[in-house]
Amino acid sequence: MTSETTSFVIAFSVLLFAFSLASRKISGTVVTAPMIFVAAGMLLSPEGLDLVEFPERSSFVLTVAEAALVLTLFADASRIELGSLGQKGGLQNRLLLLGLPLTIGVGAATAAFLFTDLTLAEAALLGAILAPTDAGLGQAIVSNPKVPVRVRQALNIESGLNDGGAIPLFIFFLVLATGEELNQPIATILSLALEQIGFGALVGIAIGLLGGWLSGRASMAGWTSGLYHRIEFLALAILSWLSADAVGGSGFVAAFLAGMASGAVGRRIEEEEIILTEAEGSLLSLAVFFILGVVAATRLPSIGLFEVVYAGLSLTAIRMVPVAISLIGSKLHRETVLFLGWFGPRGLASVVLLLLAIEDAEGIPGLETISLVVTTTVLISVFAHGISAVPASEWYSRKVAALPEDAPELGEMKELPSRLGFIAAESVRKNSRERTK
Repeated sequence: MTSETTSFVIAFSVLLFAFSLASRKISGTVVTAPMIFVAAGMLLSPEGLDLVEFPERSSFVLTVAEAALVLTLFADASRIELGSLGQKGGLQNRLLLLGLPLTIGVGAATAAFLFTDLTLAEAALLGAILAPTDAGLGQAIVSNPKVPVRVRQALNIESGLNDGGAIPLFIFFLVLATGEELNQPIATILSLALEQIGFGALVGIAIGLLGGWLSGRASMAGWTSGLYHRIEFLALAILSWLSADAVGGSGFVAAFLAGMASGAVGRRIEEEEIILTEAEGSLLSLAVFFILGVVAATRLPSIGLFEVVYAGLSLTAIRMVPVAISLIGSKLHRETVLFLGWFGPRGLASVVLLLLAIEDAEGIPGLETISLVVTTTVLISVFAHGISAVPASEWYSRKVAALPEDAPELGEMKELPSRLGFIAAESVRKNSRERTK
């Protein structure tokens, strides 16, 4: 283990221990865990106390980031019932099928306009990196009972599935941008992109279906103990990721579809069954935010006006306009549309996709601009969405209380468990027990 890695592990472990001691106290404030870990990373970076640093391209950092996203993708996908996507009155299909591609398109067009050094493929790549949302940064929203179930569910399911939906487009634009730089024929570019997506999908579906079926049969037969039943899903997530990578497919696509396939076989997967996978993912996610803080501190002097402008637009108009368009005809009140539009935090997925782009597309000219824009956007989002989550949800709940009983926001829906995020696992266990009563 290198000295840089050792310093990181020690610093992160001390910070994690200290945060754990005060986690309950902190959870009652507007301060979130990602905010603390980003700030600590900046403080301990070479620009601060100079206790933690990384090489420009660190395999250790990339592995930690990839593992965090893989576990999150698997857990999110396995929790979402496929039948929930067809629930009458659900808003998630509008946000996923129309809002997501529109967000990528508007983000790409805005990037091409503001940054003339980017090619169209690079602008589209930037749009795809910043399209996924991270409900963990606004946990107070999806866990607040004062917010209508229909609205909570829309944000919960959207966040759980839109990173999986954005990744194939990210792969395509990454291969396209790299292929343009190498002057590769478009047929070759398409073949490479489809190969990664297709192999990843085949591996993920196969492992998810087989693993989910075996897990269900073993559980019904009483062969599996509680602890090892939870470990099964952690093993499936890692197996799908590494197996897809081994055959030239996308490990992220595989993990996402493996989670969805395992959840589709037999009975619905309960929160307690994937709590280990999700807890490991949350732990690694905090490590990624700590890494973001270290990296962001060294990049701050390079961030200019256009990067800040794009970040502001990405968190507002680039997100809000597509959301508003996707909700046309839903008869929701404008406060609800504004609320749904604002809570599209950029977090874990965007950081990991950026690191992957830096690793795989080193030669593209616009990579530096993409890196600065993504870093600026996620950095602002961590604090802006974290601080605003509680007061905004309280504001919205007051607006909802004044709505008539037949308001579309108040329609009844089956509620799915939300992501563990960065709340105490004690709360999740309590909620899970209450659901089984």
